[in-house]
Amino acid sequence: MWQDRNRNHVSTLAVALFVVFVAAGYGVANAMDNRAPFFAGLAVGIYLLFSIKVADQWEKVAVLRLGRYIGLRGPGLFHVIPIVDRLSRVVDQRVRVASVTAESTLTRDTVPVNVDAIVFWLVWNAEKSILEVEDFVQAITMSAQTGLRESIGRHELAQMITERESLGRELQRILDEKTNPWGITVQSVEIRDVRIPQALEDAMSRQAQAERERQARNILGQAETEIADKFSLAATTYQDNPVALHLRAMNMLYEAIKERGSMVIVPSSAVETMGLGGTLATAALGGAKP
Repeated sequence: MWQDRNRNHVSTLAVALFVVFVAAGYGVANAMDNRAPFFAGLAVGIYLLFSIKVADQWEKVAVLRLGRYIGLRGPGLFHVIPIVDRLSRVVDQRVRVASVTAESTLTRDTVPVNVDAIVFWLVWNAEKSILEVEDFVQAITMSAQTGLRESIGRHELAQMITERESLGRELQRILDEKTNPWGITVQSVEIRDVRIPQALEDAMSRQAQAERERQARNILGQAETEIADKFSLAATTYQDNPVALHLRAMNMLYEAIKERGSMVIVPSSAVETMGLGGTLATAALGGAKP
């Protein structure tokens, strides 16, 4: 992991310089028939082997001289004094991701849930992160777990399921207040999953189904009421206008008999009342084949 890396190891460039100085000293010693240049080249090579360090573009490292902080180094090439200087662990200043899990945590309405979250954070001040906290990665992880449990306890289950973004923003605020003194900022927190017990999930599913059925019945009842109102209004209109009622009846009969092979039985009282005898006879003659 990033927090375990350090720059106390030998760099590739230092190894190359060591080989160059030893080879040069050996060549000069052979040419002069004197061992002194070889030992001098070996001494310089060993010094450069442990004093030349290289940090990547996104890395910072603190230099401690006899245990006292003297400054940050990196990125790029830098020099230290062997034995006297010691390097801290490398601080990676890129955005990092921490996965956080809260298992069997009770919500505000006493429902046990398992919540998975992702925390995006970065080090904005390497000096503070090195000097103010021993292991800032572990501190971030533990703080995120504690903050997640606190947030779960302040929310009901329905809020956690439907308002994940607000829960993430609240957790981000809690973590940011804790980590800013360490030179670390939490950019965002995303709630990845909220899991509830299977029995409760089945009960919620049945509740949702019952709620949908209730809504469907309410809509159907409202439609029946609206249809009854329309029929009542139509009845009032037909009561005051018998001709309109007759025309409506004739239209219904026409719609019924216009398809071939259809047969409509009309009570004689209705035919006499509306005076449809002649009309039906005419329609029958018109539909008969010659």
